[in-house]
Amino acid sequence: MKRALLVIDVQREYFDGAFPIRHPVGHLESILEVMDQARNAKVPTAVIRHHQPDPDSPVFCKNSEMWQLHPEVESRHRDALIDKALPGSFTNTDLDEFLKSNDVDTVSIAGYMTQVCCDTTARQAFHRGYQVEFLSDATGTLDVSNKAGSVTAEQLHESILVAQQMFISDVIDRNEWSGRL
Repeated sequence: MKRALLVIDVQREYFDGAFPIRHPVGHLESILEVMDQARNAKVPTAVIRHHQPDPDSPVFCKNSEMWQLHPEVESRHRDALIDKALPGSFTNTDLDEFLKSNDVDTVSIAGYMTQVCCDTTARQAFHRGYQVEFLSDATGTLDVSNKAGSVTAEQLHESILVAQQMFISDVIDRNEWSGRL
């Protein structure tokens, strides 16, 4: 098994902007820990960064301050930086080529948000034949309310993890992931 770590959308928007991630506690520390472990184990790491296609978007506006990677992620080792404009990290990017060029058969998902870009990327990876590890404590989300209803970050995170484990991913925490390296 050859894995790659995908660090999805750990950008300032989720800390200082419109979408402050609040669950699980310690999510950023977990992401940084798995990035460091990946570097030490020579696991290829792709850092993925989102921008909105509309250059006037109030969130994730390319080249804006809130679009920037979190400074701790920016300062860590990565083998690829991939920009995307849709929730799935494979759509209109060179992620698949990066994984194939590194003979990867397993992707490990970390980052934000659990229910959008992490979930979509995990499903895309599964559809492409990759094994998927979804890191439960190195992904995160926030409370969501919209015209369909309201859900807490805890409920939302747990629901996505349960759904991922049903068929798509092996849902594990960072300690189990570390033991597999």
